[in-house]
Amino acid sequence: MMTRALADLLPEGLAAPHGAQDLRISGLALDSRKVSSGDLFAALPGVRVDGRQFIYAAVENGAACVLAPRGTSAPVPVIETDDPAGALAGIAANFYPRQPEHISAVTGTNGKSSTVEFLRQIWASAGISAAALGTLGVTREAGRTDVGYTTPDAIALHAALDALAGEGVTHLAMEASSHGLKQRRMDGVRVSVSAFTNLTQDHLDYHPDFEDYFAAKMRLFTALTPSGGQAVINMDSDWSARVEQTALAAGLEVMTLGWRGRDLAVREITPRPASQLVRFAWLGEEDVIELPLIGEFQTANALGAAVMAIASGVDAGAAFAALENLSGVAGRLQQAGATRDGAPILLDYAHTPDGLDKLLRAARPHTRGRIILVFGAGGDRDPSKRAKMGAVAAQQADVCIVTDDNPRSEVPAAIRAAILSACPGAQEIGDRESAIRAGIAMLEAGDTLLIAGKGHETGQIVGGRIIPFDEPAIVTRLLQELESPS
Repeated sequence: MMTRALADLLPEGLAAPHGAQDLRISGLALDSRKVSSGDLFAALPGVRVDGRQFIYAAVENGAACVLAPRGTSAPVPVIETDDPAGALAGIAANFYPRQPEHISAVTGTNGKSSTVEFLRQIWASAGISAAALGTLGVTREAGRTDVGYTTPDAIALHAALDALAGEGVTHLAMEASSHGLKQRRMDGVRVSVSAFTNLTQDHLDYHPDFEDYFAAKMRLFTALTPSGGQAVINMDSDWSARVEQTALAAGLEVMTLGWRGRDLAVREITPRPASQLVRFAWLGEEDVIELPLIGEFQTANALGAAVMAIASGVDAGAAFAALENLSGVAGRLQQAGATRDGAPILLDYAHTPDGLDKLLRAARPHTRGRIILVFGAGGDRDPSKRAKMGAVAAQQADVCIVTDDNPRSEVPAAIRAAILSACPGAQEIGDRESAIRAGIAMLEAGDTLLIAGKGHETGQIVGGRIIPFDEPAIVTRLLQELESPS
């Protein structure tokens, strides 16, 4: 078992307790139930529970020392600090010291998962050993490993970075969530290129207001990307100008893209049945590519990934050429099936008003008939977005079916009622599988069925239980049942 001296693990400005400098640490833990003999236990105050409640349980399991806020006592040495979350990230970075040589990180409300996966694919096409880390887990050329969070806790994150570097991964594209940034989980990550997609309403159940949400996102540029690093900014968000000002003030070299982009300017997007022709100018020179994805927001994600690849050193021509061979991301406008008449059934993770709006606008140019939308909203999350999602659906979809998403501890009917208050004429079918069945049964030639909210997820959270709910498999089964000869 590898052990390290406590004094060697502590970041600058943090001292070991008297007499504990040479204490050997064999591991790090945030959960007292996972503590092994010789571990450092991080007793962090959390949103729902306070880790200090579990110090004695951790010590019983073998914790050799404790990291905690000032004033905390324990039967083992205590590392006291005003910023235990930041200290844990620094300790984790020292305990797991290896990282891929180049790390690009993406923040924003929507588009992070697609952007990091597209960047990984561009790097792979250039012969680079690359991986992506985020909501979908850790993705390599050989496959995907689930991690459970957009940004894992600091211990799990640095362990993953160390393992990837040990596997020979030289380039990593990772998502940077507002939770992960505010909670200091990403501190210690050596970011070379940072990027911004957009900013719209989300996570206001956690952030006290939008300014706090924005400030959390900006830590990627002000705290994690060193001066002289590069920032890639999509200029088509209302917040983009402020992001650019923040990045410039932090001493970063800024590259911009979008309809309002300077370095990469989108000129025209022409929808095709299963692709898009994209005409753009890179540093003033025009080019046209055929992107094998649908939806304007996917164009933004793909072009953002290309600019990030260029910022990392990939030749511009090779980066843009790679876009013509991109594969879509699980749960992002993912086709789960089609009827005999060719009406597609698409799954998407859209779970915010802006995400739903972008999804519906993406599908419209590719749909000759009606757009049928099945959607809901999550419980124990920002309730103010529910009516807004209903209003977006009522305006953009032809047929709306309001169902349950992940109700969690809330009463599902109350969540649906909030959506329905702004979505008159929608059908209400609480059971999600029944709602999907009803949507499929309505499909006619030329129609599109969109099932929004869960995307890549394979379970539905009801109360304290996670019920298996694999939407692609459910769609396949329902298509067989509805279209088999009676």
